[in-house]
Amino acid sequence: MEQSSNSENADYPTYVGQYLIATPAMGDPRFAQTVIFLCAHDASGAMGLIVNRAKLGLVISDLLDHVGVDGQVRVADAPVLDGGPVDIDRGFVLHSADWFRDDQTLKVSDTLGLSTTKDALEALVGDQAPDRAMLAVGYAGWGPGQLEAEIADNAWLVAGGDDALVFGDDMNGKWTQALARIGVSPEQLSAFGGSA
Repeated sequence: MEQSSNSENADYPTYVGQYLIATPAMGDPRFAQTVIFLCAHDASGAMGLIVNRAKLGLVISDLLDHVGVDGQVRVADAPVLDGGPVDIDRGFVLHSADWFRDDQTLKVSDTLGLSTTKDALEALVGDQAPDRAMLAVGYAGWGPGQLEAEIADNAWLVAGGDDALVFGDDMNGKWTQALARIGVSPEQLSAFGGSA
């Protein structure tokens, strides 16, 4: 979770806080029609969470019970996200910036932070809970230059915007909603990108 702070990354073009939208050119079926919120990106690689795939039948309170965090969930008891194929036994809390711990939270944007500690999980049932949070298991990761190459190969479109897609509950509609943010419809993608 540490972001490199060396000077070579100071001017590195980054997509942190933006959405990656899979196109039909995405060759990996694990990422077909996914929307990924990018949490870290610099010269050493990138890391993000798939925000439109849920672990079937699992909500935040279920996962907290499973890891021994007791109490009533103070945020929306949303579905647990299938954040990606890397580190699939690790939980990631993407949350509003009103809960922030300097030594535990990666600042993703002015409005969002990413935490992976048990303290963050316990905060979801505490008096100081963040206003909004999503819990993901696993993440999507890229090595140096890998994400840039995939974007150049048209596997991903990049979209900015607010946090609505992160916290939205329409898992099936997020891909189309993300495309609409950049003025693209799914039909237009299949017209130039082949079949999904």
